[in-house]
Amino acid sequence: MHVVFVHRHGPGQFVHIARRLILDGWTVTLVCESTDRPVPGLRVLRYGSADTGAHGRRDRKEASIPYIEAGRRVADILSRLSLHGRAPDLVVGHIAWGGMMFVKDALPDTPVIGFCEYYFHPQGGDAGFAPSDEISLERRQTMRLRNTVQLATLDQMDYGISPTIWQKSRYPAEYRNKIVAQHEGIDTSRARPDALASFRLPDGTLLSAGDPVVTFAARDLEPYRGFPQFMRAAAAVGKRNPDVRFVIAGGDGISYGSGPQGGDSWRKQLLEETGLSPDKVHFLGQIPHRDLVRLFQVTAAHVYLTYPFVLSWSFLEAMSCGAPVIASATPPVREVVSDGINGRLVDFFDIDGFADKIEDALANPDTFRPLRTEARRTIVSRYELNDCCAKLHRFMLQVAAKRQETPSVQQDPAVPLNA
Repeated sequence: MHVVFVHRHGPGQFVHIARRLILDGWTVTLVCESTDRPVPGLRVLRYGSADTGAHGRRDRKEASIPYIEAGRRVADILSRLSLHGRAPDLVVGHIAWGGMMFVKDALPDTPVIGFCEYYFHPQGGDAGFAPSDEISLERRQTMRLRNTVQLATLDQMDYGISPTIWQKSRYPAEYRNKIVAQHEGIDTSRARPDALASFRLPDGTLLSAGDPVVTFAARDLEPYRGFPQFMRAAAAVGKRNPDVRFVIAGGDGISYGSGPQGGDSWRKQLLEETGLSPDKVHFLGQIPHRDLVRLFQVTAAHVYLTYPFVLSWSFLEAMSCGAPVIASATPPVREVVSDGINGRLVDFFDIDGFADKIEDALANPDTFRPLRTEARRTIVSRYELNDCCAKLHRFMLQVAAKRQETPSVQQDPAVPLNA
């Protein structure tokens, strides 16, 4: 079998299933603008940059044209593969950046699975979540134009995959019947509890399990991931707990939303606002994955916040490590965490609530022990990597086989995951 994955910065969410398919003898090709990590045995074909910019900072003129160009380039690559006798048996790709728009025009008889990560709405999700976030007419138009790119793909794809039930629910009702909710998986053999783990800070301090360590992790330290709320809660906790250390992993860029006024980083702005003592807070920047796991293994309280948006891998990995998690009670988090069962939930904007829960975890670690055990059990039972890959593998085989049996499956119900 030959599968082509399409991803702007791949392999991205397809890294685990790509590795599994290669080990199983599949021919696996990635069509992308750039790669985010190497995968042995993966053939990479690049389509070049369409210059789409960063999330949330496109004007109306830029909202869809670069995506259309990306789609044309991907279709041209797929057409040339077909002409040279290397047409794929299946195409699987992320539908948000335009690369999947014209797959059916290039390969009309090839089954297509779209990766459906997030569909934009002016309410109920990330947009307008913060009280200060006003949804202008221009912003509504930009979201609609971005969704137009996804709609062009949803209309032609045979089936879709969405990582969580909530993310699937954001898509229009008329398309949900062909989208299955299936996460790509967490490597629970790597992200696991380790009572003997340690983590060395840049100043040489060695942290171990049982130390008063509070952690926070995000790709970038920004409002979408609740960094301001965390820093304000940390400042309150720090004033009352002289021994606590706050260890923060994440960069100063903007992955989502926008930066603070004045051009400074959110890190600099929040340090100045809160007055959090420099000897209590340690900023690590973006760190290797193995170090992030060790941080989760030693933490006394891991704090995670997110807008109603895409759920972070790092949060699920923290739970897999048995970290005591204190998280925002937003929809994607509530799909995983039940308050008092496998973690603690707090309203996203409740600074005092987060501070109280952090202090409780520091003062009463034994009360969090059952929650830590259940957090690990949740990830192993629902998000374990081998199980998720096996389900995705079986799903892909079912889609390919069903397409071969029935040339037109657009009216068929979604292929079930029988596990």
